[in-house]
Amino acid sequence: MKIEPRHSERTLADSGNWRAILLYGEDAGLIRERAIKAARQIVDDMQDPFRLTRLEGDEQGRVEEEMMSLSLVGGRRVVWVSGAQDSLVSQLERIMAEETDTLLIMEAGSLSPRSRLRSFAEKQPQIASIACYPEEGRTLEQTIQDSLQQDKIRIERSALHWLQSRLGADRALVRSEIEKLRLYARPGDVLELDDVRQCVDDSGGASLEEAVYQAFSGSFPQADLSLTRALADGAASVAYARAVFQVADKLSTVLLAESEGQSRHQAISALRPPLFFKRKELFQKALQRFSLSLLDKVYHETQNLEMKCKLTGAVDILLCQRHIMFLSKIKL
Repeated sequence: MKIEPRHSERTLADSGNWRAILLYGEDAGLIRERAIKAARQIVDDMQDPFRLTRLEGDEQGRVEEEMMSLSLVGGRRVVWVSGAQDSLVSQLERIMAEETDTLLIMEAGSLSPRSRLRSFAEKQPQIASIACYPEEGRTLEQTIQDSLQQDKIRIERSALHWLQSRLGADRALVRSEIEKLRLYARPGDVLELDDVRQCVDDSGGASLEEAVYQAFSGSFPQADLSLTRALADGAASVAYARAVFQVADKLSTVLLAESEGQSRHQAISALRPPLFFKRKELFQKALQRFSLSLLDKVYHETQNLEMKCKLTGAVDILLCQRHIMFLSKIKL
């Protein structure tokens, strides 16, 4: 079952009512945070090997076996799969046909709307499918303000906008930078722009996102310049790949909705999280350049890029530059 973003936290808090939970998207930090929250509703001790079984991507063949195993010490079990892939679907079909109270938690990366795993999960009433997208725009602003308000700390509007533009896309990084501000300030303080600049590192996230939107819209010179600046500021090449997945997901969602009869305006308005207003013009241009089949090629090339970046070290900058040229020049 597809879970709406506004219901995500409530679903995780009631994870015991589900047989499986699929967490997917580009925000690895948010995926891990939510997986932990779901598991803790079932298992008190996260180090208990009898009630919590962790499986990495290359161990997916054991999922069905582990799901059918009984706890040796009593109590409900959790099977937690990292790097879940489409190949897991055949096992899921058999698991859902059997009776077991073991909760299956699946962490996946970016899954296109046509992914077999994502499609299967969204059609199953006993599987919660939760998208984990990076926060942006008003959603990110609200997260910052709410977190600071816990310590009765306020932030000036100019400082808030500067901070929002500098934070990267990963949930874990966002939380880390906000924690720095909470440690820096005292209850009742109002954070000004200079205060925030002293505390927060510029992750290059804003430039990366800008580069990706420019590339999807076909503006190679601007995209290449933005990418170069982001990488020079310390942005990670893997973060670039995740930013590509994020935008590709939004484009796929709109194009798929259009193929099902929705107007483009309706499809864009229904995006969650909403499209940041500064990106709407570039997003519209990107929709003119891409089809669902062409986006499948982008997913494939970007997955290859992410894998190579994790292996090759220093040359990953060149790989990103080649990829952004591919993204800018690709044609229907």
